Amino acid sequence: MSAQERIAGQRPGAGLDSPVASLPQTFPLPTVPLADAVARQHRLLDCVARRFEGEQLFEADAGVVPGLGRPRTTARVETVLADFFGAEDAALVQGAGTGAIRAALSAVLGAGDPLLTHRAPVYRTTAVTLRGLGVAVTEVDFNDRSALAEALDSGRFSWAYVQHTRQRLADSYEPGEVLAACRAAGVRTVVDDNYAVMRVPESGVELGADASCFSLFKLHGPEGVGAVVGSADLVSRVHADNYSGGGQVQGHQALDALRALTHVPVMWSLQSAVGTEVAERLAAGEVPGVAEVRIANAQDRCLLVRLDRPVARELPTVAARYGAAPYPVGSNSRYEIAPLFYRMSSSFLEDAPELAEWTVRINPMRAGADLVLDILRRSLRDLRETRDLRETGG
Repeated sequence: MSAQERIAGQRPGAGLDSPVASLPQTFPLPTVPLADAVARQHRLLDCVARRFEGEQLFEADAGVVPGLGRPRTTARVETVLADFFGAEDAALVQGAGTGAIRAALSAVLGAGDPLLTHRAPVYRTTAVTLRGLGVAVTEVDFNDRSALAEALDSGRFSWAYVQHTRQRLADSYEPGEVLAACRAAGVRTVVDDNYAVMRVPESGVELGADASCFSLFKLHGPEGVGAVVGSADLVSRVHADNYSGGGQVQGHQALDALRALTHVPVMWSLQSAVGTEVAERLAAGEVPGVAEVRIANAQDRCLLVRLDRPVARELPTVAARYGAAPYPVGSNSRYEIAPLFYRMSSSFLEDAPELAEWTVRINPMRAGADLVLDILRRSLRDLRETRDLRETGG
């Protein structure tokens, strides 16, 4: 029996007057085992060695270099990313993941153009991009293969937008299958790979998408740097559109991002393993006050912990007293080392508002399982004692 099956097989407690009978079944994306993560790190350095001479790793230029339109160092890092992901080209952009998605979509779509998307609450910054572009969005449930096939066979769409991680708790579609169906129908694809790239075995572009868009800030890189990795025609348009000197990712930023990437595969593999251990121990009843736990890609891979009392809004503040981070910075940015205790994301609460008072999101970040469980145990104890005092008038 797999870890996810053991967790899904738990017998949840309903909680005190909980409106939630149980959390929906989730379908977490696969993660990368530690040995494979080490191999990825080594392969990334192979790509670096092919594109950089030794001293160039300590040097960085800036500006709009004639003939390139961007710093030479930035261009070298882009070739490393293209090599690593098996893509034709890559572009570094400002604006982190949001900027990457915006750059890719604006390179291929104009006002009124049709765009096929999943029927689910969209990430808020992506909604702003779609509204600004003025595209004609058509939503189809990607979990329903027949509905997706019907939309693709209509001939209405040249492009589809796919979010790699889950937009709804019950999402079960395999991104690779959606991309393959699009490709077979002649529909090109842009993938939001935020929270997925380097954690799952294959990113969108490795699964056949025309572009993967992701934040390098979420991969321990510098603030504001994103990447578009994909087909040569799309990436060349991104470069052409980003002609301003002030819009370039400067050489020192590109090198900083590359250095950070070298340890991300191993770091995320360890983090995924800790998350699984925490979930299994919670499902076994190790912490009083926990009614149920699920592993979910909501948006980052995390634990959704349903409590037996409606104290989810209060828990992050209490957990912070014991060393937890009470809010994210970039969801796996370089700033985030302590385990995160936080509310569910806005898009997920839009889909399931009844969970707001009862369910908290936990991400171990760099911590071990013992620390995560200790913080949760002590925080729930404090909240229980405070509530008991209120109820008794103490």
